[in-house]
Amino acid sequence: MDTAVDPEGPSPPGGDSPPGSTGETPSRLSREQLFVLISAASMNLSSMMSYSILGPFFPTEAEKKKASNTIIGMIFGCYALSELLASLVFGKYLVHIGAKFMFVAGMFVSGGVTILFGLLDQAPEGPIFIAMCFLVRVTDAISFAASITSSFSILAKTFPNNVATVLGSLEVFSGLGLVLGPPLGGFLYQSFGYEVPFIFLGCIILLMVPLNMCILPNYESNPGKHSFWKLITLPKVAIITFVINSISACFGFFDSTLSLFVLKKFNLPAGYVGLVFLGLALSYAISSPLFGLLSDKMPHLRKWFLVLGNFITAGCCMMLGPVPVLHIQSELWLLVLVLVINGISAGMSIIPTFPEILNCTHENGFEEGLSTLALVSGLFSAMWSVGAFIGPLLGGFLYEKIGFEWAAAVQGLWALTSSERSQHPWHRGGTNCSLV
Repeated sequence: MDTAVDPEGPSPPGGDSPPGSTGETPSRLSREQLFVLISAASMNLSSMMSYSILGPFFPTEAEKKKASNTIIGMIFGCYALSELLASLVFGKYLVHIGAKFMFVAGMFVSGGVTILFGLLDQAPEGPIFIAMCFLVRVTDAISFAASITSSFSILAKTFPNNVATVLGSLEVFSGLGLVLGPPLGGFLYQSFGYEVPFIFLGCIILLMVPLNMCILPNYESNPGKHSFWKLITLPKVAIITFVINSISACFGFFDSTLSLFVLKKFNLPAGYVGLVFLGLALSYAISSPLFGLLSDKMPHLRKWFLVLGNFITAGCCMMLGPVPVLHIQSELWLLVLVLVINGISAGMSIIPTFPEILNCTHENGFEEGLSTLALVSGLFSAMWSVGAFIGPLLGGFLYEKIGFEWAAAVQGLWALTSSERSQHPWHRGGTNCSLV
């Protein structure tokens, strides 16, 4: 087992080290870096497939079990709420638990509960089915929080000067998971029934566990003295977290409502509903590496990526229905086109956020080690989870009350608000981290 001890911590990310410095990333990947990329890629792919596989058919299956749209939204949303709480805990205690153990254990539990989710159709309809859904989703969320928090920390430790580029490149695998999950889940559900998609995917995740046990390096570090509270109270970090909230809420809104809207509006079978999600996931996966590279090479563009990305996302939400005041006929091709644009804008907004938060910690005296990386990773995952919790919950409620068109428009207002906030001219004063 390769062991990498953390005596001093990484150099500040974002390409700020001078050329020729010891913090400069070599042109070729080392064996350790390659293994880290493989482990992170396998986790991104499997976790996103597990997360997205529900979209095409679970809402319909849950309705058969006497679950309302609001309850379905809560089932999707409880995943994010549990991940929020777990991410904060894992980010705080990652150094004590161990990054590698947290990563591998998270994947093992995730594979097991994914298989268990496939057995829920055997549960009686009504409260028992709903309670079991919540229990399994909460457990899966905790396991995912463990893996993703440790993954971000290990990646930032291994690639200190190319964080955005590496995270953006790995979003290809996240996008691939989002691409493969819905159509694969819809096809297996339509061909073999409810159980097979979850059992198939759970077994794949479990097969990745021994691979990561063998190849993932083990990083060690001393606990840090800073806290989540000091990090979140930095003005720039607070604004960035609002951006993360809005984009994750948008994705969560799609998870709980889009399949129902497409089924009722266009009368598509479950297998084809999964293909509709492909436009969003594929465009996000393809665009993310580009925005990651630009964020590392030209850090001054990050603010404008945040602003423009959220502004475009707001417009896309208005066009999804489209909102009735626009008097535009709803067409399937228009819906897919809007999802494609939305995927690009989401990548534009999300990819620069992690390196910007890291830079802010270095400017404000946080120690440059695994403990700080764990805090930032935990905060990022937690803030993503806030939006991912509110998005499905609010989306399911609004879908029942005012319909998909207006519900999507309300979601767009959130993105528009975060776009306006990102333009706020925060200036440095003492320990305040500026956006300009």
